[in-house]
Amino acid sequence: MTSPATQRRPRAASPPPSGSDPKTDPKSSGPPRHHRVPLRVRLRNNWVMLALMAPGLLFFLFFFYVPMLGNVIAFQDYQPFIGFKDSPLVGLANFQELFADPAFWEAVRNTLAFAALQLIFFFPAPLALALLINSLVSPRVKKFVQSVVYLPHFISWVLVVALFQQVLGGAGLVSNYLRDHGMSALDVMTDPDTFSLLITGQVIWKDIGWGMIIYLAALASVDQSLYESAAVDGAGRWRRMWHVTLPAVRGVTIMLLVLRLGDVLSVGFEQFLLQRDAVGARASEVLDTYIYYHGVVYGDWGVGAAAGLVKGVVGALMIYGANKIAHAFGEHGVYSK
Repeated sequence: MTSPATQRRPRAASPPPSGSDPKTDPKSSGPPRHHRVPLRVRLRNNWVMLALMAPGLLFFLFFFYVPMLGNVIAFQDYQPFIGFKDSPLVGLANFQELFADPAFWEAVRNTLAFAALQLIFFFPAPLALALLINSLVSPRVKKFVQSVVYLPHFISWVLVVALFQQVLGGAGLVSNYLRDHGMSALDVMTDPDTFSLLITGQVIWKDIGWGMIIYLAALASVDQSLYESAAVDGAGRWRRMWHVTLPAVRGVTIMLLVLRLGDVLSVGFEQFLLQRDAVGARASEVLDTYIYYHGVVYGDWGVGAAAGLVKGVVGALMIYGANKIAHAFGEHGVYSK
């Protein structure tokens, strides 16, 4: 048995080496450093997600970004049979001709007018429909209404215009009903004065279900306890919608508004092209049809490309400005600061 004097005492901690401070020495303080995973390892670990993203990336690459190189013809006297390389450069001559064309400014005015109507009447329509469907009690009725209003989004504009022609045309259902009851026929499809309302109604009927799905997804993520707390405090249906529902979808609404403002100059090419002959170019000419007729039909490729480039630059600036406004209201917008 060893005596207490001979028992081994714990070794005292050795003092730190001279010139080092435990509080400032990087080796002795601070959280451990994490090594960055090499790129090849991350690619190997996430190859399934990358494979799923590949078709979408290739689509945008070949149909959006590669064609952007063709904007060079906006600065050339482009002729298709000699190509980009041999077409002479003309500087800003195409833009001068474009801005001096009264038809271009008429197309701009029509585009802004149609965009304003769609922004006023079409943009809030999906939110209103989503709030209405979300208030339904029966899940079966809710699913049925969702399916019915969502299906027209997948119908082409050719069928949509044909359907409206069968209903609102001179020989359509409404006109035949009015004639049978001794009243004058109503031909909305060929009336230039009501063409803007017709276009807006067609857009609402076709795409209201698409926007509704986005709002319904946002409404599904709202915490139900917020509604219960508001009901306990005495808030009725309208007060709960104003103080709980609408603030919950404010971020999604602002993001969709930013995207809509960025696409404000693209009001629909097929929709206007199909109905241009019925109401005339003065009432239906927009930037998309102007670019098509001047660049493809009339062969004035440089002016058509210049109009398309102006449209793209203005759209990008509007997205940037709208996103800055979203940041000012405390929302993320399309991209963060």
